[in-house]
Amino acid sequence: MLLIPSSSITTFFSRTLLNPNSRTLLRTMASNSHAFAGNPIRTKTPKPTDPVSPQSAIQTLKTLLISGQTGPFSPDFRILPFRKGRPLAGWTTEGLKWHLGWLSLGECKVYLENSEAARLGDDAFVYLGCRNENGDDDVVYWAVDVSEVSELVNELGARHFCFVELRTLMVATDWADSTAMGYLAIAGHARALLEWHNTARFCGYCGCGTVSAEAGRRKQCSNELCKKRIYPRVDPVVIMLVIDKDNDCVLLSRQSRFVPRMWSCLAGFIEPGESLEEAVRRETWEETGIEVGEVVYHSSQPWPVGAGSMPCQLMVGFFAYARTLEINVDKEELEDAQWHSREDVKKALTFAEYKKAQLTAAAKVEQMCKGVEKGQNLSADFNVESGELATMFIPGPFAIAHHLILSWVNQVPVDGVGPQKQAAGSISSL
Repeated sequence: MLLIPSSSITTFFSRTLLNPNSRTLLRTMASNSHAFAGNPIRTKTPKPTDPVSPQSAIQTLKTLLISGQTGPFSPDFRILPFRKGRPLAGWTTEGLKWHLGWLSLGECKVYLENSEAARLGDDAFVYLGCRNENGDDDVVYWAVDVSEVSELVNELGARHFCFVELRTLMVATDWADSTAMGYLAIAGHARALLEWHNTARFCGYCGCGTVSAEAGRRKQCSNELCKKRIYPRVDPVVIMLVIDKDNDCVLLSRQSRFVPRMWSCLAGFIEPGESLEEAVRRETWEETGIEVGEVVYHSSQPWPVGAGSMPCQLMVGFFAYARTLEINVDKEELEDAQWHSREDVKKALTFAEYKKAQLTAAAKVEQMCKGVEKGQNLSADFNVESGELATMFIPGPFAIAHHLILSWVNQVPVDGVGPQKQAAGSISSL
């Protein structure tokens, strides 16, 4: 039987990530970051001789897993289980809404020792980072994939914990709450590492199996004649808001997989031997027939919820200024692409009830954690105040596309040097 005290999660965060200093750090990082950025436990990598370095921490973990005995220095371990890419989450009515379902190493061991389905070794654990608050004991954070341990679902479900899709948590996160944004960044980082471990099981040079190394921060070929080192990789994606300066319009597109009435920026993968700017110009031309001249960098965003076989991406955002205006849509890539005026885009931002969608998703997480899941189409909540469906809307504040478009709506283009601010945009006001 897995024993999880009902107050253990709340108490843990009150003592570590939620004390005043932690809240200040989280607020500072999240207020200047996109969703999945600003991870509060991704600090500078400790030196190998530090007690909480990945190398030292994995040795301590091995000792604890095998013998249960602690050494002269034993950091506090907290473990975040994932199942099929879904992090463990819980729900609280004490103002934090959803939270990550951290377990202690002892709680994991109690369950695994009684499990007939699987036993996890130390190579299943992935090092996420560490923190030390106000001179307290160091806390080391780990992620572990428990997809093969089906009994864990029922055990945790009985205590109102549930494995929730990261996209659902993304929409359910209050983007004005820096603490919640910190949770989301931690979960995104952990999922990206675990997904990489699942796809890097074999060496790309000789085909032999790989083994975990440096506490899961890299892998190595098991072939003694090869021993290639393999490091986590992300797929870079350019995402661009194409701007017609003369007519004060932007080019937005639709893909067939989008929910009805949603329009967004163009995006595409970078090809070998190509610069970011070249990728912006090529993708825009291939998908819409529009020629782009000047390309101006905006910001970037980790995106661990990508579709298909490339779930872990880095979105690199740009403003791209059009040289031509005639649209020729590649129907294999897009469903449609159109120029939209500043006024129309501003209305789309104003009418779309992002906060309502966030509350709807949060209610779904609560229902799941309580064992009562109800399906609900989140797109149905993007309505105008009159109750009629909005003619168009753009992705919510969790997506970099939202911030690219919002920045343009509140800015005036300046010839040759990109946008100049006219009025500061506020996410929390939407």
